[in-house]
Amino acid sequence: MNGLPMLSVVTWAPFVAALIIMAFGRSRPLLVRWTAVAGATVSTVGAFWLYGAYDQAAGGFQFHETIALVPSLGISYQLALDGMSLVMVVLTAIIIFAGVFASWTVKTRDQEFYALLLILVTGVFGVFVSLDLFVFFLFYEIAVLPMYLLIGIWGSSGEVRPQGVFGWAFGKTGVGTKEYAAMKLTLYLLFGSAFILVGMLALYVAAGSTSFSLLNLEQVSFDPQLQSWVFLAFYIGFGILAAIFPFHTWSPDGHASAPTAVSMLHAGVLMKLGAYGVVRVGMGLLPEGTHDWMWLVGTIACINIVYGALSAMAQKDLKYVIAYSSVSHMGVVMLGAATLTQHGLNGSVFQMFAHGVMTGLFFALVGLVYEKAHSREIFKMGGFATMMPGIAVAFTIGGLSSLGLPATAGFVAEFLTFLGAWASAHSWWLFPAVFGAFLTSLYVLRVVRAIFWGPKSTDPHFQHLPDAQGTEWVAIVILVGTLILFGVVPRLALDPIDVSTVAILTRLGVM
Repeated sequence: MNGLPMLSVVTWAPFVAALIIMAFGRSRPLLVRWTAVAGATVSTVGAFWLYGAYDQAAGGFQFHETIALVPSLGISYQLALDGMSLVMVVLTAIIIFAGVFASWTVKTRDQEFYALLLILVTGVFGVFVSLDLFVFFLFYEIAVLPMYLLIGIWGSSGEVRPQGVFGWAFGKTGVGTKEYAAMKLTLYLLFGSAFILVGMLALYVAAGSTSFSLLNLEQVSFDPQLQSWVFLAFYIGFGILAAIFPFHTWSPDGHASAPTAVSMLHAGVLMKLGAYGVVRVGMGLLPEGTHDWMWLVGTIACINIVYGALSAMAQKDLKYVIAYSSVSHMGVVMLGAATLTQHGLNGSVFQMFAHGVMTGLFFALVGLVYEKAHSREIFKMGGFATMMPGIAVAFTIGGLSSLGLPATAGFVAEFLTFLGAWASAHSWWLFPAVFGAFLTSLYVLRVVRAIFWGPKSTDPHFQHLPDAQGTEWVAIVILVGTLILFGVVPRLALDPIDVSTVAILTRLGVM
């Protein structure tokens, strides 16, 4: 380490803020909030400093920090980032900064809420900058486990009407409750973690049990048969967090039950950990295993895109619409990676960023609408644009990015992914992907019109609703501005992304 260990500062600043909140925040709500803002601000400023200081001409991993933890087992605190992880760190910083302000109205046990939120984001930062697989896995678990408490305590329960052959089981299992969603999410993700851990230990043993370092493991030529099953294990393990079909069902329930800032982090960055793990660990270490299974990754991605969009169309609860749209958009991420082309992989990583910002904006706005209208029923609301024009415009911009309108970040991501799909060995992937984009435009425009721009609701509860006020504007302005900025000037993200994806594709032998 030379000079200030900036990666550690960015990673651990939220954790330090969480410790301060737990030590001194009891019955001092303003101290809790401004300490959380300070922790998020340090990470955000550090993330943008890293962006400015990253040498794109040199490429590769930079800002190395290494401390030996268990030398006898080859475990070390090894941090660095390349262009891909740099963009993910910037995304995480933007979302947590916006999320802190989006949670300003939390009153129940706010001390514990903010502490857990900051601990969660510490794990997310750690995953994106870790080069030691053992430490990577520890950060991964830190990022996942606080979700159980955040949803189980501060979440909301929705009404799910028993229906179908198994309708009797709904009441028995608590479907729709926040406790059900929290337990389901945790069990699914821990199930995926078991696959990840087995794969990592298999590579560690096969490499000689001397190091967990990603850089050292990249130099090892693993047996093709080992690569094949380990890649599949990584795909299932990380893919569960990326909401791949059919292991996606935890995600809509988790989204719908989570409080606003948790939904923002959940969909904005937590789901990206899964896709990032597939690309960084699976594709980065196992080239032959990657070639063996990309047909499966791409095909399931196409199912995700169409199935998620169709499911979103069928929802009446606004949060469930956004939740299933995330399943669809994560399919675009996985499809771009599966193409094994430069355009496709660039589009995949850019989609992680664009979708993270877009869905963070959506959930911030849904939280505001719910706080003011006390409803998420799409077709009970109407004409809200006359009362809350700021929220209406922001939601419309988010929707237009979701359906891929030019000059928004969503367009750039989908266009690159579609180019990659057409140029891949399975060009038919393009057709379900484009069809999914068409379906997205249908449900997004229908929802936007029904809630904001259509006829005004006659319900007396919806006659006098305020627009966003005070700190509520912070998240809206930041996220809308980011969507437009990266849509108009996409090279701000594509330049560093391209440097890292070329290295991965070269290792895969396709460049």
